[in-house]
Parts: sequence; C-alpha cells; structure tokens
Amino acid sequence: MPRLLAAAFVSLMLALPPTAPRAGEAKRLVAIGGAVTEIIYALGAENLLVAVDSTSLYPEAADELPDIGYMRRLSAEPILALQPDQVIAIEGSGPPAVLDQLAEAGIDVRRIADEPTPDGVVRKIEEVATIVGLSDQGERLAAKVHAEFEVLAEEIGTPGAPLRVMFVLNTGRGAPMVGGTGTAADGIMRLAGAANAITGLEGYKPLSPEAAIQAAPDVILTMDRSLEIAGGADALLDQPDIALTPAGRNRALVSMDGLLLLGFGPRTAEAARELAQALANLTPEPLN
Repeated sequence: MPRLLAAAFVSLMLALPPTAPRAGEAKRLVAIGGAVTEIIYALGAENLLVAVDSTSLYPEAADELPDIGYMRRLSAEPILALQPDQVIAIEGSGPPAVLDQLAEAGIDVRRIADEPTPDGVVRKIEEVATIVGLSDQGERLAAKVHAEFEVLAEEIGTPGAPLRVMFVLNTGRGAPMVGGTGTAADGIMRLAGAANAITGLEGYKPLSPEAAIQAAPDVILTMDRSLEIAGGADALLDQPDIALTPAGRNRALVSMDGLLLLGFGPRTAEAARELAQALANLTPEPLN
C-alpha cells in the first residue's frame, strides 16, 4: 500500500466511531503472539482468524494466514487493511502506540498477560477463551493443561544438585544476550528441574565474558534459529564468552524450537519434559 494512501486509510479509520464488538462477538480476529494463536487453534476457534504475527509458527495451518509482521514491531496499516473487529495481543506486543491506534479505529484490542509459570499459562488460556466466547472449551483446555503440569512436577521431583543452565538468546560481535530472572527462559528451566546460571540479571541482557565465566554454566540452552544464525554448535561453544565455561569445555549444548521452548502456551509441559530429558542425557551415569 503506497505511503500516502496508507496514511489516508488510517486517518479515515480513526475518524470512524468506535464499534468494537463485545467479548465473543468477533467475526474477524487477528492474533498477535505465538501462544495466543496456539490457544485459539486448541479451542477450535481458528475459523475466526484473518491474520497472525510472525511468531505464530504453530500449528502449521497458521502459516497459511496473512502475516502482519513481528509482534514488537507492528504497523497499523496492514492490520487495518484486513478490517478485523478484534485483536488479541500478548503482553509485550507493540509498539503500544500502534495498539492504541487500532483501538481508536474501533477495533476491540485485548492484551493478554504473559507470566512464564504454569498458573500463567492456565490464566492465558482462560482469558483467550473468554474473549472469543468459548469459556466452556477454555475451562476444559485449562484443566487438561493444569493436569499435565501436575504430572510433570511429579516426574521432575526435587533434584539434589540441579544443572546450571545459561540460556543464550543470540550471539554476535558483541556480548551474548542471555536470559536472566523473570524471563520465559528462566521459567522453563525451573519447570525442567534446572537452575538458571544467570542470577544477577533481570530480563534478556548482554553478558560480559567475565560474567559468563563467573556464571559457570554446566549447559548452554538456545533456540534452533539462534543456533543456525550463530553458525552451528561448534561456532557457538567456541565463542570466547562461552568456551571457558564448563558448558563450553564439555560441549554441553541443548537447542530446541523457540516457540515450544519459550511460548508458555498449551504445549509448555511437553517442552519442559523435552528439556529435562535433554539435560538428563548430558549428565554422565554414576559409576558403580
């Protein structure tokens, strides 16, 4: 859409009186955030979807829908052009001004909290289900997921000396970006019975070589896409920030699908179980 035409379209939409539908009345829905999209499909409400964001990679059917771009770098024009009556956006989506712009145009914009805990996943499911008018289905799905987390907790138990894991979001010419406290990476490690080696940082932050060595992670955890960008396992583990850590010396690396690992949606118990198994495979069997 040409820039001037897009601007005129936005101005026209903003000039229209708000006509946001009530919860459950959406006929044309845009989902922003991979977990939101997964939940909508799990509820059987995918017929409402007219578009998703670029993080909505599961299920595969979501690939057939129009892509409105990355959840943190949205633009109003492509969303308005789809004429949705409702947008459900995961916490952190934006910029906030774009979501405000959509709301001013009469679209029912709902923001969903993104707490990386089992209770947070259950609440996320219940909130999305209520918004799309499928509370009964939401209760059933939430109960199923809650039960899966309870089984997971029994399986994991209380490890005596959990592995210290460092999540690497990405690497480049500078310091690696790692996951500190309060992140989805920290949350999934805990569910898998591991300990986050990064305790002095909150959120995703760059880590100096000295801090990486001091953190002394037993294992490096990353996403498949990040590993690909880094140039493979050897390229990542041989980086100066990582090579001198126990994980680097022992070539201890786990890579998983990013949405499964960090999405905190209906498949999170499965993700934690997969991570726990991968970590167990890196732990030497005790000698008799």
